Amino acid sequence: LRERQTTTDYQNDNGVVVLRRWIAGGVCCCSVRLDGKTVLITGANTGIGKETSRDLARRGARVVMACRDLTRAEQAAEEIRRSTGNGNVVIRHLDLASVYSVKQFAKDFIDSEDRLDILINNAGVMMCPKWLTEDGFETQLAVNHLGHFLLTNMLLPMLISSAPSRVVTVSSIAHKGGRIDLDDLFFTTRPYSPLESYKQSKLANVLFSRELAQRLKGSGVSSFCLHPGVIYTDLGRHVHSWFPLLGTLLSLPSLMLMKTPRQGSQTTLYCALTPGLEGLSGRYFSDCAEKETAPEGRDDVVARKLWEQSARLVGLKDTC
Repeated sequence: LRERQTTTDYQNDNGVVVLRRWIAGGVCCCSVRLDGKTVLITGANTGIGKETSRDLARRGARVVMACRDLTRAEQAAEEIRRSTGNGNVVIRHLDLASVYSVKQFAKDFIDSEDRLDILINNAGVMMCPKWLTEDGFETQLAVNHLGHFLLTNMLLPMLISSAPSRVVTVSSIAHKGGRIDLDDLFFTTRPYSPLESYKQSKLANVLFSRELAQRLKGSGVSSFCLHPGVIYTDLGRHVHSWFPLLGTLLSLPSLMLMKTPRQGSQTTLYCALTPGLEGLSGRYFSDCAEKETAPEGRDDVVARKLWEQSARLVGLKDTC
């Protein structure tokens, strides 16, 4: 009986290992070094942003961690410096919910840095209450899309001068089922739904990345977007207040079904580093492989209109 139980336990353990490996998904096996290169990552002090920063620092890059909370950012940066032996990891203040902050950040970056090889639009908020930013924008669209839209456009001259370079935007599978309401982006007239708002912002990421690739053809700058996987980070902290049952489930054994932040960073790294991806600029990736977006993510008319409206909202007159 004891032998039978031991065999059963062994089989169960093996099953868990296989399940965890499957959940982990693809792994970026690229060995590219980044000595002499500069990488900018938003939301880099926690979760997949922090693990992405660590990996790129380990490859020798100058890593600029753009974060809203400088105290937490410095703690994360110091940990990365120690664990990688790369002292060329710096922090800069950036609040993506503020047009002023984004513009000031971009100006300071251009004045103080001499190149930008990889821009990773990683920061985000998820399913928060209906908060309005200082500019009057709904927060999820402001942080997840508009802030990155403005940042990328302002840094494009440096990306072009550093070409070949890449822009990597972290989206989500949640873009599926999303809808861009060009007449009411901020839920002014329609009832606010934190989930629908989140889906809209993630679909905006996909359309932005696609339109950016079209506009940058021949420039040497490639654009990619991705779904990192379902990851256990503090990004989902607002889920508990909106959907208590779902929040409870996320705190129980279902955590076994989620990726770690390191596993979740793999597709970001794949898009940022893998040689030969330039021909797939504008495409969407998941688990270190190209995947097809939802039909809404391939609507070039909506992508163009969203681009034009985004430029008006953030006061950007000159775009690519």
